[in-house]
Amino acid sequence: MRRVSKISAACAITAALALTATACGESSTESSGSGDEKQLKIGMAYDVGGRGDNSFNDSAARGLDKAKAEFDAETKELTAKTGETPADRETRLASLAEGGYNPVIAVGFAYKDAVDKVAAKFPETNFGLVDSVSEAKNVDSIIFTEEQGSYLAGVAAALKSKDGKIGFIGGVDLPLIKKFAAGFEQGVLETDPKASVQIQYLTTGSDLSGFGSPDKGKAAAKGMLDKGIDVIYAAAGGSGAGVIEAVAATPGAWAIGVDSDQAKDPALSKYAGSILTSVVKNVDTGVYDLSKSVHDGKPLTGVNSYSLAKDGVSLTTTGGHLKDIQAKIDEAKKKIVDGAIKVKTTT
Repeated sequence: MRRVSKISAACAITAALALTATACGESSTESSGSGDEKQLKIGMAYDVGGRGDNSFNDSAARGLDKAKAEFDAETKELTAKTGETPADRETRLASLAEGGYNPVIAVGFAYKDAVDKVAAKFPETNFGLVDSVSEAKNVDSIIFTEEQGSYLAGVAAALKSKDGKIGFIGGVDLPLIKKFAAGFEQGVLETDPKASVQIQYLTTGSDLSGFGSPDKGKAAAKGMLDKGIDVIYAAAGGSGAGVIEAVAATPGAWAIGVDSDQAKDPALSKYAGSILTSVVKNVDTGVYDLSKSVHDGKPLTGVNSYSLAKDGVSLTTTGGHLKDIQAKIDEAKKKIVDGAIKVKTTT
């Protein structure tokens, strides 16, 4: 997740929501389908970084692309900017709803308050909220058991580390990211009690730049590698690319990606040999499911959890690096699904 400037205060305050997000200095992508008046129109509000972050937002984009192709949908994509205000997020969602987009999908927990407010103003529009829960009746809250996928990554890290020195880099020290850290640490220590896990966050509190700063990710990873850590799991959005780059420059070290199969990402392909696995969070499934439900006239609402048992989270096998330990990973997965292993959500 990345970049750019704050949307101007004047834009945030403007009451005329008919002004396009592009007029507010916001990135926007529109595509038209067949032009049918009853055509499905899907509005997507990405988190910082947007399409092309090689991680979380790209997973959501895959779901949008699938729905667009299958239903000949018209789509509009808007992207959050680093440092923007809650009002900016409300304006973005409202502009999509006013434009007749239905569903309107908000990608990321930072949209929670904005979804609550805007969904109430547009009761006939169906909203999707990824990674948080809204009480509004016209919202599909799409959540994942990140800790379960991360537990399996911890098992893999413990089995592949030479000396049991393992690292976790989170984008921001938020409850959501701490779920990743908690599951990962538990998986490591229950596999190798003698191992250690260093946990580090790139930014804290309301500073979300930790999700869009590859340079910070790279520096944090270098610090860990210098201490002898040889497996690093990054749950840091676009900052994870910097972590992977640093790990790839260190012979014998492994990186663990997140949200998308990062070994298959064109932007990271030259580092693929150093990516042990990725903890995939199938945001695309949640986005597609909501889009299909609206298309079918039976909109999803309430809380829909995508768990390990439902393949909502999983480990990738690209590169074949897990072949020698796959049986142990499968054993751990079965125990989680069966309830024999209860995965923590806090460290």
